[in-house]
Amino acid sequence: MSERKEAWMRILVGIISGILLGLWKILVQVISIFHWFYVVFSGKRSRGIAEFCNTWTTQAYRFIRYMTFTTNSRPFPFSDMGNEMHPVEMENKKKKIK
Repeated sequence: MSERKEAWMRILVGIISGILLGLWKILVQVISIFHWFYVVFSGKRSRGIAEFCNTWTTQAYRFIRYMTFTTNSRPFPFSDMGNEMHPVEMENKKKKIK
């Protein structure tokens, strides 16, 4: 596809992906508040919630890269979700003071 056609296609892809990622963002924000309370009262994090939020973060990054012409790889839902850019870190790494 020529660059000009790809630029026009980004409008359609941007609208559809933007709406889906926007709705997903609202869900992530609500879940993040729930997760904060969960951590405060249980003393541990939920890997599932962290991975769900991490997936959204990765997809939002891919969306921004596509919309700013940094890549021609189309974002969700026009391509596979792929792997997260950074794995979820669950262990608490405390520095030892000497």
